[in-house]
Amino acid sequence: MLGDPIRKADLYDLEQRIQVEVADEWWGNLLNFDLPMRDLVDDHFVRDLHRRLYAPVWEWGGRQRSRETNIGIAPKHIAVEMRNALDDLNHHWEHQTGIDARTLGIAAHAALVRIHPFVDGNGRVTRLLADLVYLAGQTGWEPIHTYDWEVDRTTYIRLLGEYDMTRNPSALAEFIPVINLEEVE
Repeated sequence: MLGDPIRKADLYDLEQRIQVEVADEWWGNLLNFDLPMRDLVDDHFVRDLHRRLYAPVWEWGGRQRSRETNIGIAPKHIAVEMRNALDDLNHHWEHQTGIDARTLGIAAHAALVRIHPFVDGNGRVTRLLADLVYLAGQTGWEPIHTYDWEVDRTTYIRLLGEYDMTRNPSALAEFIPVINLEEVE
């Protein structure tokens, strides 16, 4: 699967292939079964999603970060912050407090980026989570949309910073465009 010597590009390609397989499986599950949002916006699901994406390649797949970094919160607070952030989003969804599916997915993404729970792969796992949450929230909709993550990185990072300060995902949700799922290659 990997050449000798192992090149960074080969590892990236392998991670991409695994991500496509995991995403396809979950998209199929969400399109064919009525899974409650609570099952996706859950700290155990996020850890399992990270494990499925990275454990085939890295020993840290699915494990919480244990060291301080220049981004994210202190490791000792990760578990509680993850659970609280995701429970709060579930509460807003279940009680119809005005958050729509598009904003909910972005809010889940931004909340976990702020926490930065894993050693690596935080962006990839949180973008996939956002896609899955958005998809789950569109039950019965036609056409079905997904996020288009090909955006201006400088603006994206600035808006993540704004979310970090305000916990309001609206500007980030407006910035991240959506596309018809049928248009995705």
